[in-house]
Amino acid sequence: MISDATVNLNRTIGAFSTVLPMLLVISTLLAAVLLRPLRAGVEEGGGGISNEVTKTQDGNKTNVNTNVSRNSSRNTQNYKVDKVKEDESDTPNPKWWIVSLLNVLLTAFFLFSAFLFFSDSPYSHYAPLVWSACIAYFLGFFGISFIDTKELKHSPSTYGLADLVGNNKNKGRDGARTSNVDIHPVCPIPISPSSPNLRSKLPTSNIEGAEGNTTIIRSLSDPEIAGMVNGGKIKDHMLEKTLGDHLRAVKVRRMVFEEKLPPSSLSDLPSSPSLDYSKVFGANCEIVVGYVPIPVGMCGPLGLNGEKVFIPMATTEGCLVASTNRGCKAITMSGGANSYLLKDGITRAPCLECTSAGEASKLSTFVLSSEGFEELRKAFESTTSFGKLKEATPTVAGKNVYLRLKCFAGDAMGMNMVSKGTLAAVAVLTAKFPSVKLVALSGNMCTDKKASAVNWLEGRGKSVVIESVIHSSVVSAVLKTTVDAIVHVNTQKNLIGSAMSSAVGGFNAHAANNVTAVFLATGQDPAQNVESSNCITLMEKNSNGDLHMTCTMPSIEVGTVGGGTSLPAQSACLKAIGVKGGGVTPGANAQKLAHVVAGAVMAGELSLLAALAANTLVQAHMTHNRKPQK
Repeated sequence: MISDATVNLNRTIGAFSTVLPMLLVISTLLAAVLLRPLRAGVEEGGGGISNEVTKTQDGNKTNVNTNVSRNSSRNTQNYKVDKVKEDESDTPNPKWWIVSLLNVLLTAFFLFSAFLFFSDSPYSHYAPLVWSACIAYFLGFFGISFIDTKELKHSPSTYGLADLVGNNKNKGRDGARTSNVDIHPVCPIPISPSSPNLRSKLPTSNIEGAEGNTTIIRSLSDPEIAGMVNGGKIKDHMLEKTLGDHLRAVKVRRMVFEEKLPPSSLSDLPSSPSLDYSKVFGANCEIVVGYVPIPVGMCGPLGLNGEKVFIPMATTEGCLVASTNRGCKAITMSGGANSYLLKDGITRAPCLECTSAGEASKLSTFVLSSEGFEELRKAFESTTSFGKLKEATPTVAGKNVYLRLKCFAGDAMGMNMVSKGTLAAVAVLTAKFPSVKLVALSGNMCTDKKASAVNWLEGRGKSVVIESVIHSSVVSAVLKTTVDAIVHVNTQKNLIGSAMSSAVGGFNAHAANNVTAVFLATGQDPAQNVESSNCITLMEKNSNGDLHMTCTMPSIEVGTVGGGTSLPAQSACLKAIGVKGGGVTPGANAQKLAHVVAGAVMAGELSLLAALAANTLVQAHMTHNRKPQK
């Protein structure tokens, strides 16, 4: 007698042999039908725009023939991509919801059939049929072989990653993709969308299939690409790689920032080689033979004193702008920073030579008296409309007197103003003390463009302290370190390390980097970064576990009128910050610029110390500060 187990086994084998071939054929065809729209999407260029990429014989150039209609004018060309307005239903997409539904159903049937089979149910003979269907369904996915996988990289389902990384085909000698489509921007004057009463002028339409597809993106007009950047579909720092055209990337990026900045802020900031030498003659440089272009990057927004500001930085040091931008992000995400003005006064200290130490003592006593100071003040202020003499501090060395005069200079940095007023004050002294001689208008106790303890202790220009509390979650997510680690690095490096080196005003990580970059961009005297970079950076962990950070900078020397601020490009950067020219209140714009400088320093300090704490400094510079080999 044949056992029940043998009968069940024979029955199972029979079911498998009968049903399995039929289900294999059906499920394979089903998989091919389900995935057929994916192939159709590939053949249509991944979004309804027909693209044909061909390589020339030399292998260095790629010709992109795109279905684009072109309207040309003298200075601009507008491009319109055909089929952009097609309904999404016109583009075939894989019906993945069917696959998900089948997965749920077959899983349920499989579990139920297993229960029937092992429970000696009279319906247990149906279980092998269900198992056969499950196996056939699984094997049916081999139907994907009907699709040419070489073409999948152009599908919208791949999000263009093959075009952005790892795909080195069709590249020129400079490592960037080249195209025969020469697109010029149409550059309106966009208005900041953040203002409730203003409206963005950049296109906001979603270009089907464009996100991540470099070929399609490059065929779009510049305003359309700028709209994608504003919409978060393209990272602004990826424009050079995405477009394969560095000049065009700059033009698009300008459109993006013109959306965020006050109207026409960047109109005078050149992005193509140009310089009006008439602006230079007699004001900024002599024996001119040309100019040195310095790249200007834009950091921000930085939350500062209740408003968001963007910070222009002119530098040739890779990673500096990117690192500062990371610091701005961390500060802004934590509620921003508050900056406070402690003092405001530019100084000049002439060296006066007396006939004896006794005469030097008498001169010093006269200056310190209220009558003597009043005479000096009247003479000083007779030479200027804005300058106000605030202090007169004599320092005696033998028979010499170094008279440090401090002057409020309004929105000017004030060196010319204080120098002219100093001459008038010296005339009062030489009249009262005829034997006194002026040795030098500047006796080096000012102190200008040199490291000195007097600036560190007494201040020069704008004395500012800025603080912010960085949330521990932001330190972890954005800065990739911990509060304890960054506090430890700051103490060991900026405090103990600087003390061991006998630094004067150098209790910071790299304040001079950010000070100089902002100075160059905004037309300040770059040599004054010496004293303007005086800074002590302090960090501690507060009771909530967050990072409390301060930067104290006693001698930031800046102005928004005069000097290099009148040049078009530098003036444009001041305009981007919102401090061009004189303020409504004398000195307000220059003081705000000092706060911005302090904000840039804090952001740079925060990011660099975080990189040191996480030991990612070298890696970042190797990635972002090395030019590719040609």
